[in-house]
Amino acid sequence: MPFGSLRLHPDLNKAIKELGFARPTPIQSDAIPPAMEGRDVLACAMTGSGKTAAFLLPILEQLIKRPRGTTRALVLTPTRELAAQILEDLNDLSVHTAITGAAIFGGVGMGPQEHAFRTGADVLIATPGRLLDHLRQPYAKLDRIEHLVLDEADRMLDMGFLPDIKRILGFVPKRRQTLFFSATMPAPILDLTRSMLQNPATINLERKAAPAVGITQAVYPVPQELKSLLLLALLERKLVNEALVFTRTKHRANRLWEFLDKRGISAARIHGNRSQGQRTEALAGFKSGTYRVLVATDIAARGIDVTALGHVVNFDVPLVAEDYIHRVGRTARAETTGDAFTFVAPSEENDVRVIERAVGKRLPRVTLPDFDYSAKATGPLEIPLTERLAKMRSQRAGDRSRAKAKQGNRGGSTPSHGARPRSEAGSSTSRRPHRGGRRGPSR
Repeated sequence: MPFGSLRLHPDLNKAIKELGFARPTPIQSDAIPPAMEGRDVLACAMTGSGKTAAFLLPILEQLIKRPRGTTRALVLTPTRELAAQILEDLNDLSVHTAITGAAIFGGVGMGPQEHAFRTGADVLIATPGRLLDHLRQPYAKLDRIEHLVLDEADRMLDMGFLPDIKRILGFVPKRRQTLFFSATMPAPILDLTRSMLQNPATINLERKAAPAVGITQAVYPVPQELKSLLLLALLERKLVNEALVFTRTKHRANRLWEFLDKRGISAARIHGNRSQGQRTEALAGFKSGTYRVLVATDIAARGIDVTALGHVVNFDVPLVAEDYIHRVGRTARAETTGDAFTFVAPSEENDVRVIERAVGKRLPRVTLPDFDYSAKATGPLEIPLTERLAKMRSQRAGDRSRAKAKQGNRGGSTPSHGARPRSEAGSSTSRRPHRGGRRGPSR
């Protein structure tokens, strides 16, 4: 059915048409009508299913004729990237209205976010931890909330946000509409829904988690030490034009990025140790085509929305089947097509079998023609922890020695009262301001 059958406001239909959406996805067809009626909604929805518009459109429909200057909708989401993406979608859908939104997450200054609270942005999209930081201040009020959304609820549970969510519920009115979206429904999530929802419309609760239709999945058996060379070969032969590549750890993400960068592949990286500015710049550059490869840990699996992303590569096999589904869900979004390749070392075969049981089929094994699977690796991607710690200790000892020598070159003068030499206060290395990225959205 076309979007027009949903009877949305003309200004919303105009934006939908400009975005190129002709008909709603299944989750949108099922969730939007009861949500527009004001009912609570409990939906099992995967990434790539169009669920963001499924909860934003009914909220915008109900806010469009309300007075501005009061925050009436709150969206809770697990990661900064997902909060920023939802804000971008909100701005796209509300472009012909006066509705305003703001993202509330860590890693950026609180000033613009405080301004959003004080001026009453219509919709706040927040991660639980940063939202609670604001709620300790008198300017942060949620007592006029009429619409509450929990997006990726199971992911928030995995990240330990359940206590924070329960605390946030104490700040919002009990009489409200609640829209609850989760990819899976474990027992703690079901318990939370019982306390939050009133006679909800339920959608897809019996559906088994599975990758979106349109994803071509394949497994590349390869020795662990040759994974980086295999990825390089796929890129150099243009069998993969652009790719979102997932690694198991932040350190492996850094090492793979260095490997690709040294070989002339334009690449960026996203993980928890990168600043928000760096993460935002990396994602923006990947979306614009500046970078062919975005190397990421699972922090990005549910927060990256790239139009027509052709390839997702699991450089490391995820340990949990649901993480595999969310990783590969970054491609073939909104009923498009894409490829998901998984590099599998012999030690990871058991993990792949768990994934295959979850998705209900055996994934085809493929090899790259003319690739030397017996080649000598260029070096280990993962430096042993003992070596990394030894290198860190050596660097810190060098910092202390240089600081002590610098203090001695100043004539050995005694520090003024209350001060300490830098060699005692800590590393003499100063923090350099980040120059590469723009700040994340915090309007």
